[in-house]
Formats: sequence, structure tokens, C-alpha cells
Amino acid sequence: MNALGFSAPVLLWALLALPILWWLLRAVPPAPVRRRFPGIALLLGLKDRDPESQRTPWWLLLIRIAALGALIVALAGPVLNPTRALPGQGPLVVVMDASWASARDWPRRIERATQALDEAQRAGRPVAVVTLTDPPVGALDFRAAEHWRERLPGVTPRPWSPEADLPDWVADLPEGAETLWFSDGLARDGRAALLAALSQTGPVQVFEPETPVIALAPATFDGEGVHVTARRTGGPAQALTLLAVGRDPAGAQRDLARAPLSFEAGATSAEASFDLPPELRNRITRFQVEGLRGAGAVSIADDSLRRRKVGLLAVREGNESLALLSPLHYLRQALEPSADLIESVSIDDLLLAGPDVIVLADMPAMTEGETRDLSDWVEDGGLLLRFAGPRMAGAGASASGFVAQAEDPLLPVPLRAGGRTVGGAMSWGDPRTLAPFADESPFAGLPIPADVGIRAQVLAQPGPDLADRTIAALADGTPLVTRAARGAGQVVLFHVTANAEWSNLPLSGLFVDMLDRLSVSTRGTVPEAGELQGTSWQPEEVMDGFGLLTDAEDRAAIAGEDLAPVLRGEAQPGPDIPPGLYAGTALRLAVNATGAQTPLNAAQWPVGTNLETGLERQEVPLAGYVFALAAVVLMLDSLATLALGGRLLRAAMVVLALGVIAPRAEAQPVDTRILEATEAVVLGAVSSGDPQVDDVALAGLRGLSTALYLRSSVEPSLPMAVDIETDELSVFPFLYWPVTAESPLPSTEAYARLNAYLRTGGMILFDTRDAEQARLTGGTTAQARRLQQIAAGLDIPPLEPVPDDHVLTRTFYLLSDYPGRYQGGTVWVEASPADAEQAEGMPFRNLNDGVTPVVIGSNDWASAWAVDDSGMPLLPVGRGTTGERQRELALRFGVNLIMHVLSGNYKSDQVHVPALLERLGQ
Repeated sequence: MNALGFSAPVLLWALLALPILWWLLRAVPPAPVRRRFPGIALLLGLKDRDPESQRTPWWLLLIRIAALGALIVALAGPVLNPTRALPGQGPLVVVMDASWASARDWPRRIERATQALDEAQRAGRPVAVVTLTDPPVGALDFRAAEHWRERLPGVTPRPWSPEADLPDWVADLPEGAETLWFSDGLARDGRAALLAALSQTGPVQVFEPETPVIALAPATFDGEGVHVTARRTGGPAQALTLLAVGRDPAGAQRDLARAPLSFEAGATSAEASFDLPPELRNRITRFQVEGLRGAGAVSIADDSLRRRKVGLLAVREGNESLALLSPLHYLRQALEPSADLIESVSIDDLLLAGPDVIVLADMPAMTEGETRDLSDWVEDGGLLLRFAGPRMAGAGASASGFVAQAEDPLLPVPLRAGGRTVGGAMSWGDPRTLAPFADESPFAGLPIPADVGIRAQVLAQPGPDLADRTIAALADGTPLVTRAARGAGQVVLFHVTANAEWSNLPLSGLFVDMLDRLSVSTRGTVPEAGELQGTSWQPEEVMDGFGLLTDAEDRAAIAGEDLAPVLRGEAQPGPDIPPGLYAGTALRLAVNATGAQTPLNAAQWPVGTNLETGLERQEVPLAGYVFALAAVVLMLDSLATLALGGRLLRAAMVVLALGVIAPRAEAQPVDTRILEATEAVVLGAVSSGDPQVDDVALAGLRGLSTALYLRSSVEPSLPMAVDIETDELSVFPFLYWPVTAESPLPSTEAYARLNAYLRTGGMILFDTRDAEQARLTGGTTAQARRLQQIAAGLDIPPLEPVPDDHVLTRTFYLLSDYPGRYQGGTVWVEASPADAEQAEGMPFRNLNDGVTPVVIGSNDWASAWAVDDSGMPLLPVGRGTTGERQRELALRFGVNLIMHVLSGNYKSDQVHVPALLERLGQ
């Protein structure tokens, strides 16, 4: 049911005066005194041409009373569905859960918090804003509402849950403090205690939207398909779509597959399945619910989902009866359930298949070229797994049998010629057993069966690195498995055969577990706590509260024993172990914001709690409508008055005459795009004549606008394509102009508009996007020559390469390089004044006059800034972590450009020197 309220209800008392006004308007003056006058006879028989009414008609009185009443109501500030203001005048505490479950409708929460701060500002109430996922240290900081109003856009949800313990700041709350609590909608331990503590100081109002909370569990793979389970807190039937997101062959993030995710009415779980080929499945990096924000709606995929591609170098067997003696038989049995096997008799064919692992049983005959290609593959990140055999034992043997083999790049350690037999009919000893695995070994924690015995092996040449490269040994200390890094990859050697000829290790379950620990196979389960003991895991990517993954940069590594409880659901992610992707020596593990065991129950509030669900109708001010109604009623009064006086027809003829005689102004078409650009900061992309280049330019400015919104106080609208021939340029503070070899030259009128734009404070970034081409050719490119032709008609001041002390190096970020998709190209700006001098003790010259109107470069910044509709990078930049760092520097340069054009050279003022010196570490 709609409600009606007033911002100034006291004015409604004026309505009581309307009856008095009615009586006054109806009153008739007293009759005149009659006096006889002889001359009056001359006026007898005359009639008035415009007779006056002795009384105002009742309907005209009603119109005037209605107009006056409408004015009184309008001044009282009528509001439809008014938001309930918090009672009292004491301190206000805004408590926000700010967890992953709050991200689903975060803009609505910020809007409601803004309304509360506006109310507190009008009432002069001190305010404290606190998030339970990032609580303050010590007592709350009560400030004016204006202080928190400015900082509220920077408050974001975290990808973890609040602590269950009662916060320390509750004990220091002042008496009479009232609370507005933004609940994430989930029941949590300790919530009742916090509510009771807050209620002791003053009233508590809870804002909790009734939209269900949805969370994804980690994906599982059963050998046939990928399955993702989604859970929710309940609600009506709901049809959603689950996306499988990963990198395409170019390295860009794409939606690789879609699957329906349907909740029945009242159901709390649903499952989506993907039947994907291995090539596509191995590219998946995350699953996310389409259209939902939040870390809970994203599930990161790790190596437990990815079946590794294993290449086996096959040996032609002439007798099928010898299959059980084949060196690859037991490897096939161990790997087929958990890996995609590729067999070939050629090293070249295996390398062309792009395997993650290559297995060589015994020592195959390889050419020098095959050896070189295999070494390059290992150094690029491949895992080479080798097994010993008779050929390896006999390679290079001498008469003595103890000549050491030369260093082999495809072996982790040098080997002694010949083998070692430690059991058998001709030996007095028994087969040797395995020693317990060391804590630093990848096999640490694996139980060793008592019946596993080694009868023969190849021996490693003693050396200073042998102990560090040994990851499994016999009971007498002889190395059994050795490993060494080769570039980005590694080489592992089992000093026994892959069949049962030298040992019964391939017949045991320990063999499968050892292959799994080496990441030759993938089992699809979370490692046991004992397996992670003594290991270290480096964060590669971390997730924020909205479910976006960013580079972990320099975050410290996490101990395996600390990571294990979070992986197994025995503990929840937190600030120390945030959701993200963690890399070990040969495996990557995902920590998701929610798991299969994460509690997901709707919050239950005590009876009598002042609960605001967010479903209330939106507040609508009605004052403008009532003022318009009053104006219409007054217009009717004027028309009625003219009609009673007989002057309505005359007034109508005058208006008609004015309409005919007055010159008619031709209606000019209004460009709605330009009108929108006047209401916010909008970045413009000048058309280059190439649709593909223009699309990338717009996507680049969209990515730069997003970065400005997230990192600064600037809140740009979506960028626009700009036609310099027809569009009004003054509404755009910044223009990005990608130059191609065929870019059209501006007309004379366009040059005049561009020069006026540059003289009035606008900035144009000319980007020829040819830094890489210019570096390779060493000459002037076609794009550079075209830019010279375009610039010939522009009023461009003298230019110079960006000096080290230019304000662009510190407008927002401290920069020393300005890469885009390419790097190394020179960036040109307006030359510094000749008389600019550096004052003593200052780190830079005083360049505080204006903004450079032109920036010229060739690093293709738009391609580095470009994002798709989902906010993911559109084009690759560099390779791996180095490329992402280059993209980050490109974004920082863009932010500096926009802040420079919006704020000028204020960072050249001496007042900023202490802060800049502190940042520079001087």
C-alpha cells in the first residue's frame, strides 16, 4: 500500500485558513448611500457595455481556493512512499556485513547508506561506518556525515565472511548510539550476541534485501563431464545460466560454454553439467553465474579439474604375448583413469600434440635434433618423466663397469655406467626397501607398503647436488627417484624400470600415488592435510568481493598446513588466505569463497526487529507535480476571469496574431549524445576510418573509464565515438585519436573546431600504434607520416619527450615508463618553458602553467586498456605475469592522463613535495 508523507508538514496548517479566504472572497461591499442629484437624469437609460458581476461565482471561488491549496501542499513537500528516517538525534553507527553475500545487490546498499548519511547530515548527527569483514582496530571513529559521504564509494565487500567473535569496538559505543545494520542475509555464529550488544545502546534498524543468496561449490570432474553445484537460501523457481570462462587460443578470456542452472520452487540446490572435449575443458579458468555479482557466484578452476595430456614414447612390440613385459603397460594402467594419453613412436609427433608430460621408458634412440627439441620443450615448462632400463644401465659401460656417464640435459643427475643388482637368485641379499619420504619431498606423507622391494636400479654419480635432487631413496640412502629443474620445466628419473623387471613398485598403489604427486596424473580431489605438510603455496591470483580475479603481485607464500583446512572446508577464507589461485611446485590449487560445506542458511531475526527488506516502494517527491497542478488551476482562473469580463475573445485574437506575425524559429535537431556528455565526464574516441580500430579504441576507453571509476573519485560515463566534422568537441575533456595510414584528413571547418578545442583546455592523445613496427624497421612508418599530415593544420605548440620531472609522472601514480600494448616508443608532450628552473631542494621544476594540449605516442594504449562487456581484457599484452604488469602500467598512464587534464598541474605545487619525497623514498 502506498504511503504519503511531507518534508515540511507544519505548512499544512495553512489549509485551515482556506475557509476564511472563501468568506472574504464572497463578501460584498456595503450598499452605497443614496443622494439625489438633478444631473443624474442625463444618465438614465444608459447601459454598461461590460457589466460587472456583483458577486464572484462560486465555481471561480472554488478554482482559486484549489490553486491556493495546491500551492500550500506543494510547499509542504509531499513525498510518495517516504523512507523512514532513523529516530533520535544521537550518534549513528552504520554496520555493514560487507561479505561476498553482500555483493549481489551492493549498489542498492550503498544507495540506502547514502540516504542514511544525508539524513544524519541534515540532523547534525555524528556517524561511524564499520564493515565486519574489515573491522577497525580500537574504538570507532565518529565523524561528520560529510566525511563518510565522500568515502562511501570506496567501501567494497570482501570475499570472506565476518568473524564470529564479538568485535572489540562494541564495548566503547557511546550511550544513545543508534545502528543501521546492512545484513548480507545469512545466519552466522555470533550474530545474536552482536545484535544484543548494539540494542543495549540504542535502536537497531536492519536493512536486508529479500533476494536469495546463491553460492557455487567447486567444480568436479567424474571422467565424463564437469559438474557444478549451486546452492541458495531458498525462494521461488529460478532459471539461471552458468558460464564456463577460459582463455581462447589468443589468450583472451571468453565464455567457452554455457549450461542451464534451474532451481525449482523452494529448492536450495541445483546442478549444471558440461560435456566438453579435453582441449576445451583444460582451458577453463572459472565458472560463474551469468548476471550475478559476487565472489560466491564464481568458482575458480584449478589443476584438479584439468586432465593432463601425457605423451608416451611407444616401442614397437613384435610379440603380443610380451605385453605384460612392455615398459609402458603399467603406466597405461596407472594413467588412463586420470589423464589423456597420447602414444607415438616419434618424439616429433609427441611434441606436435602439445602434451603436459612426456614419459620415456628406458633410453630410446634419439637423433641430435630430437634431443634438442625435447630439451627446448622441457625448458618451456614441460615435465619429462624417465624410467631406467637395461639400455640406460648399459650406456657407455666400460670393462670396469664404473665409468661415470657425461652430463645429460635430459637426466636430473649423472649416472654411473652399469646397473646395480641387489637381489635375485645370484645374490645373497634380499630386495631393498624404501626409506620414509622426507618432509620436503613431493611424496611426503605417502604410506610405503611393506612388500615393495627393489631388485635392481641404475646408480647416480655422487656429487654435491645429489642430496638436493633426491626425492625418494632406498633404506640404505641410495637415490631411487631424482628430480632437477630445467628452465621453466623439470626432469624426473625413476632409477628402476616402468615394468616389474627390476622391482614390484609398478604393481603397487604407491606407484599411482607417486605419479599423482608429480602431477603426471590428476585425481580431481583435494590433497590430504599430510600431503600439504611442509609445502609452500604462492598466490598467483586473488579474488575480490565482486568475484573479479586480479594479479596477487607480491603477496607472501602460504604454508601448506595453513592452506589445508581452508581447502577441505574446515576453515573459511579470510584476509590471510583470501580466495584465489595458489601455485605449488607442480600443482595449482583454488581457494573459493564458498565450498560445498559453507553454511548457507537465511538469517533469522528476533520478533520486533525493525527490518527493512528493500522491497518498499521507491520514494517519489511530488512537490513538482503539485506545483504544476497549481499552475494549471491558476491558468484556468485567468481564462475564467477573462470570460466573465468579456475579454476572452479579444485575448485569443491577440495571441493568434502574435503567433502569425512572430517569426518562427526553425527547430534545431538536438544531439542526445552531446547532451549526455554534458552531464558527466565522457572520454571521446576520434574516428580513424577503420571500423576495427575504432571498436578497439572505444573498448580501450571503456576499460580506462572503469579503472578511473574504481581507483579515483572520477566517475566517467561510457565513452563515445566522436566525429570531428559534426560533433561538439568542447563537452569532451579528452580525445583519443588512433592514427592509421588511411586516416582521413580533417576539413577546414574541422581544423577550426580542433584548434578551438586545444586552445580551451582540451587534450588529444595521438596514437600511431606502430612502436613495434618502427623498432623493427628502424624508419618512419606510414602511420607516422599520416600523423604529420594531420598535425600540419593544427595549432600544436613545440613538443619534447616527456621529461623525468613532468607532472604526468606523478599526477596520480608515480611513473617512469608509459607502455601500452607495446613499449619503448617515445611519448611527446608540450615543451617546458625555457625559463623553467629547478629550485634548490626541489625534486622537479615548477611547471604550473596549463595542461599539455597534445600527447603523441605509438605504444597502442587502447589495446592495453580494452575490455569486453564483462570487464575482462580484450587483447593480450605480453606474456604471463610480465604482460599483466605491462597492462597495469598502461592503465596507470591512462589514469594519469585523465587526472592531468581534469586537475591541471597542481601536483607541481611545493605543497606536494613532502608526500612525493616520501613515496620516492628520498
